[in-house]
Amino acid sequence: MKTRSLSDRVRHALMFEVIGLMIIIPSSALLFDKPMTHMGVVGIGSATIATVWNFLFNIGFDRCMRQMYGHIRKSVGARLLHTVLFEAGLLLVLLPLIAWYLDMTLLDTLVLDLAIVAFYLVYNFVFNVAYDRLFPVMGNGRLKAASSLGGAS
Repeated sequence: MKTRSLSDRVRHALMFEVIGLMIIIPSSALLFDKPMTHMGVVGIGSATIATVWNFLFNIGFDRCMRQMYGHIRKSVGARLLHTVLFEAGLLLVLLPLIAWYLDMTLLDTLVLDLAIVAFYLVYNFVFNVAYDRLFPVMGNGRLKAASSLGGAS
């Protein structure tokens, strides 16, 4: 079974971020009545901080798991804990910065953040389904099985 190449993963990440920002910046500017330039700074700044936080958090989480359990295999419970702690940490970092930059209350900023999270939940699913169709992995077991079901050998 083949996997995605490094260049494919880079293309995926860049396309995901650029297209997401192209949607979320004007949408959030309109929805929250803020200048698009301000929302651009928030979007790009948040994406950058999230990327750095993701890198550092994953290193720290894996070190804690290795120290506590002797391995880094994550059960469903550990994955849920990982997700909640990651998002909570990111929220603690971003919320005051965004509130300050946009001159909003923490509550209004939380609403903004929740709207963006809701968008990215849907966007993530749609983007990845579309990406898999536009850039399939050749030799993937599912593709082979699908082509063999069509009668071609």
